[in-house]
Amino acid sequence: MIVSTDSHVIEPPDLWITRLPRSLHDRAPHLVADADADWWYVDGLKLMSVHGGADVGVRFEDQAKLRMAARMSEVRRGGYEPDSKLADMNADGVDREVVYTTLGLQLWRLPDTALLQSLFAAYNDWIASFCAAAPHRLAGVALVLLDDIDAGIAELQRAARLGLRGAMISVYPDESIAYDHPRYEPIWAAAADLNVVLSLHIGTNRVLPSPPSSTSHAPSDMALKFLSTPARYVTAAHWVQLSLANMIFAGVFERHPTLKVVSLEHEIAWVPHFLQSMDYTYTQRARRSQWYRFQDEARPSDFFHRNVMISFQEDALGLRLRDVVGVGNLVWGSDYPHAESTFPHSRMILDRLFAEIPAEERTQILDTNATALYFS
Repeated sequence: MIVSTDSHVIEPPDLWITRLPRSLHDRAPHLVADADADWWYVDGLKLMSVHGGADVGVRFEDQAKLRMAARMSEVRRGGYEPDSKLADMNADGVDREVVYTTLGLQLWRLPDTALLQSLFAAYNDWIASFCAAAPHRLAGVALVLLDDIDAGIAELQRAARLGLRGAMISVYPDESIAYDHPRYEPIWAAAADLNVVLSLHIGTNRVLPSPPSSTSHAPSDMALKFLSTPARYVTAAHWVQLSLANMIFAGVFERHPTLKVVSLEHEIAWVPHFLQSMDYTYTQRARRSQWYRFQDEARPSDFFHRNVMISFQEDALGLRLRDVVGVGNLVWGSDYPHAESTFPHSRMILDRLFAEIPAEERTQILDTNATALYFS
């Protein structure tokens, strides 16, 4: 059994228009056929093209052919049709997928809270219907905004009723209200009570810029700010480290021992140093009066090993350090159907990555850890 804990859909062009009130149609995500490609426009901003679903597998043929713009007609049908997705999973040797958004990764930069709440709710309705086509193989992940905690809890509860098995929150919120802030305590409690896994996915920083002109269709560098250069990709784990450390040092996991949080598309190899640094800081540096102290001589790494999961794709170095990270903390993801995905060679790539890893550990990382999180 192979479970991908990080796969994606490519949202169909009519997803939001058919699920939002007419008053929001002008502001809702819609595809525009520009001269070079089809682009998503949202509330006057040109956010991204649909290339994320058009070039899957191309990197194995010729990396120079990868593009940043494409037409919807070029997108692989498995990105937006459940039956086609299942067929591609079969061809790739993947038995189950945990399914994430694509355009939704960019929507976190929209400044209007009310609009974003509506967009997320509409997406959640659609992805629940999408995954209901094969609930034993597809687990949907909701989009949950935490600008308003009460509204976020309500949407988290609604998503659980829809059958969604995870919820993506911003990988890093506004600096003034980072995840060590007491305002989040009710959402941690709600997620733990609902047994909903919280996801911290690359590129979902919550940034609140000044609202753009309602008539402007100029390309916005705001939307791609955090992944616009090679340096930003290489250092993207910075944000998830801040969020995880804030949660751990604030005692979130001590108060909510069943809460699970998963890091996605940040790979693994940073984790051993991160754990070492947290424990060193907690035990060796001068204690500030405001620093939280754990009970029973627990250390930060103890809560990481109990409550945090790390999804990776092709991190051979990280796998060699799995004894420090924790075999029970690791899960795998194919990133289908994005251009950097392992599709259509996932089984071959996994066989190479796990060539020297004991079979029982391979089974735990590729199957049982993920199955316990999302399909049990």
